[in-house]
Amino acid sequence: MALTESYMLPLQTKAPPFLLPNVVSGSVETLDQLKGSTGTLVVFMCNHCPYVVHLLDALLATAKEFAQKGVNTIGISSNSILSHPQDGPDEMKKLALEKNFPFPYLYDETQEVAHAYNAACTPDFFLFNSDLRLYYRGRYDDSRPGNTHPLTGKDLYLACEAMIGNKEYTPLQYPSMGCNIKWHKGNSPEERA
Repeated sequence: MALTESYMLPLQTKAPPFLLPNVVSGSVETLDQLKGSTGTLVVFMCNHCPYVVHLLDALLATAKEFAQKGVNTIGISSNSILSHPQDGPDEMKKLALEKNFPFPYLYDETQEVAHAYNAACTPDFFLFNSDLRLYYRGRYDDSRPGNTHPLTGKDLYLACEAMIGNKEYTPLQYPSMGCNIKWHKGNSPEERA
């Protein structure tokens, strides 16, 4: 596990489109099909990462609350199943059903979507407004496995409330931190550069 910070995609970036399989339904879905009327939260995540495991139940509750406000959540796993088979579609489906995910869990086998979003870690959060322009990218809050900070989601909640209220939000946003995305051999951003 390598602790990695998110790359902090520039604010106002248009959400890159995608076409990815939903591991639960088996259907192939697009960003346009899944986006919310008020906003869209894209979360790069996976099954095994202790940083994701630490906040997963809180994230599921957050997604339900956000959905009531017209903000849809989309979970995407881009990890290589060659090195981490526990993050593959079958295991993703098991977890999504076991935890009753209130959002689609999509598999990015080629990792092209992770590259398009400049995703670096799990979890990595991207909150887009109703025009699919990036409003917030960064951490859920300052709670991490092993620290004593309460799990509140305050950073993400504040951003969502400001976005819904059409307020200008602070550009001072703290990067998310977690395990690095498990890239296919030769496919990491450094190797592709």
